[in-house]
Amino acid sequence: MRATEQLHKIGQSLWLDNITRELLESGTLRRYRDLYSVTGLTSNPTIFDLAIRAGNAYDESIRQKTAEGKSGEDLFYELALADLTQAADLFREIHYATQGLDGWVSLEVSPLLARDSANTIKEVARLHGEGNRPNLFIKIPGTPECIPAIEESIFQGVPVNVTLLFSREQYTAAAEAYMRGIERRIRAGRDAKVHSVASLFISRWDKAVMKKVPDKLRNRLGIAVARQTYKAYRDLLHSERWQILLEAGAVPQRVLWASTGAKDPEALDVIYIEALAAPDTINTIPEKTLLAFEDHGQVKGAMPVDGGDAEEVLAEFTGAGIDHSVIAVELQREGAESFDKSWNDLMDCLRTKTEQLKKAS
Repeated sequence: MRATEQLHKIGQSLWLDNITRELLESGTLRRYRDLYSVTGLTSNPTIFDLAIRAGNAYDESIRQKTAEGKSGEDLFYELALADLTQAADLFREIHYATQGLDGWVSLEVSPLLARDSANTIKEVARLHGEGNRPNLFIKIPGTPECIPAIEESIFQGVPVNVTLLFSREQYTAAAEAYMRGIERRIRAGRDAKVHSVASLFISRWDKAVMKKVPDKLRNRLGIAVARQTYKAYRDLLHSERWQILLEAGAVPQRVLWASTGAKDPEALDVIYIEALAAPDTINTIPEKTLLAFEDHGQVKGAMPVDGGDAEEVLAEFTGAGIDHSVIAVELQREGAESFDKSWNDLMDCLRTKTEQLKKAS
């Protein structure tokens, strides 16, 4: 049995952390679905930026859309939705077979709105309506300013992928926003079934402290935070509050492990895939890491529901002078700034590509 299939056997979904037009048109994404148990994907501005810069796969679409007067953000979303709706259709059978649990694709709202809840709510609704697919998540950052946007979007019935989460506390804030949205739907007499995932970023933790800790602690902080968060997730699913929502027809907001490619060149390239095997979760896996895991990865068992040694490991980091609660806030702030930069780079890429195509015509 393939290692990727073993992950599915224990109850974890594998989603590809990539999308390009070439992946779609070459049949590679379909092959990953059929051979490697890939059952969804996520996207972000950096992924699209690299894909558009890499070759000419988007050139004809850009010519057509710019001739129609599209530019900037409007042009990007036209291109992105063309790819993501095609990918959503590729996973739709899985989506229906799992009653909406799996088979999702994700589109990110403009990161420039990360501290603008009101406009995030409007943009999330617009993008989901334009995508017009039952298995399209819209990504909302889990920044404090956008917590109200998560609640309101869930209340409006929009499936949400909460991104930019780095700690148990940030996850809990997102989960509570999700539950408040569902509770409001129930009080309003609406269907309680609105899907969502909460994306916890892993490898950025270890990159942040790599030069600040002894070798015995290298590449252990992200996994410890994940284990701590997984315990909070499992505890929430057993809480009286969640049981009431479950009886009303709600579905769990699953935890998603993001940023799971190893950033330390001395670390095992599949370290986070092996360590984060856990029922009722998702792992978004970079393409390079997917192929590495298929080649030599091993499933050594499921993550303990009680968090295992998470607290002991975090205490070791505290002893080494690392305050993970402070770092979590810094990582979320830096992540939001990085997303802003990626978005601006993407807009520059589209302007440059459009000018080049005009000159060439």
